[in-house]
Amino acid sequence: MDDLVITSADLDLVRRSVLGESTELCVVLVCSQTLRGDGRAKVLVREVVVPANEDYARRTEVEAELRPAFVAKLAKIAAQTQSSLVFVHSHPGTAAPEFSRIDDTGEEILARFFRHRTPGLLHLALVVSEGGYACRYLGARQYLRLISLGDDRNILFDPSQREDPSEVFDRQVRAFGRDGQNLLQGLSVGIVGLGGTGSLAAQQLVHLGVGQFLLVDPDLIEATNLNRLAGAAAADVGVPKVAVAERYIRSVQPRAIVTAIKEDVILVETAKKLRDVDVLFCCTDSHGSRAILQQVAYQYLIPCIDIGTVIAVNEGKVSHIAGRAQMLAPGLACLTCGGLLNGNEVRRDMMSEAERKQDPYLIGAREPAPAVMSINSTITSLGITMFLSAIVGVPSPARHLLYDGLRSRLRAVKGDPVQDCIVCSRAGVLARGDGLPIYGRYAEHGNP
Repeated sequence: MDDLVITSADLDLVRRSVLGESTELCVVLVCSQTLRGDGRAKVLVREVVVPANEDYARRTEVEAELRPAFVAKLAKIAAQTQSSLVFVHSHPGTAAPEFSRIDDTGEEILARFFRHRTPGLLHLALVVSEGGYACRYLGARQYLRLISLGDDRNILFDPSQREDPSEVFDRQVRAFGRDGQNLLQGLSVGIVGLGGTGSLAAQQLVHLGVGQFLLVDPDLIEATNLNRLAGAAAADVGVPKVAVAERYIRSVQPRAIVTAIKEDVILVETAKKLRDVDVLFCCTDSHGSRAILQQVAYQYLIPCIDIGTVIAVNEGKVSHIAGRAQMLAPGLACLTCGGLLNGNEVRRDMMSEAERKQDPYLIGAREPAPAVMSINSTITSLGITMFLSAIVGVPSPARHLLYDGLRSRLRAVKGDPVQDCIVCSRAGVLARGDGLPIYGRYAEHGNP
């Protein structure tokens, strides 16, 4: 099923703009589009346009009609920017809304107009009441899911039918309810980096019942990986990390859908494949891949859980144990806002090996960092619980956690997004979808 995705802040604006009065009211959403690999469309709300009183031709308790000049102006914007439009209007009452015959008639007129003025673009209709939502393509009977995204990912309208959860998940159903378990089983999750934290994330997610996985990692297993790679054995040295993760997932859930990609997410064509997932886990150890993943997260409105651990050793003794689990989503500060990305390291990662050797400003090679499975497990579990909070409502509200292993402390922090941030703001890539390129490396040339 196709999706309409809106930030929670924009949804609040929509509700404030159309609810609370005795007559129907309208807003119009300007959206980006993306087409996923399986052919499903994803429509991303980029802007909310609130009509002024003079933009209405008529407003009653059962109908709201916008003036032709106002609609024509929107059609021009859509054609020039290749944007989808969503025509939103309110219905009275507290029941879940349904499209009325008046809605059908009005949409048919609008749909004919836009087929002529914006050929090739799909536009939508959304009806809102105090009791819920209904969403479909303009002038058609094809419905879409409505998803809001902020601190949480909420499915607000979903006309599809779900099967009852397997008895395997009885103990989770007792915690999350049937609807919560169905949400997990219906998710597609991307995990980038299947090493120390990523292999643990895959392990926990498949036991939770997640039904579809996209696994991305270019590396083969080395002997030095075996101390921390969940699901790996000595015989797996030389085997792709994604293959071992896939094997484990299928051993737990034979019906799981798994796509394993032995590629580097720095490559643009690889990063584009992440558009298909509902949630991302960033389990890499490079600044470049984190830069790519946060762009995908904000540009395509896909929540991302970023997981990282650090163990420092000084004169043969552990001097520092730290971990971080952070959710990247609209309204939450990105890694750039928090100063967590090193620009020189991002540049290094974006280069080909030949380019690195030729660059006089890049000195030396990275030294392998200490890694311990128990520390990885601690931080990964924090990230998975954060994921459960955002998806099924586990009451754990922190979206940025810092772990100090030496002092046995866990601290929630709140960073404010930087205004006009080049990543997470409207001035950046937020909700731009396929309207902006992904700033990675192209395999054929090795250049960003």
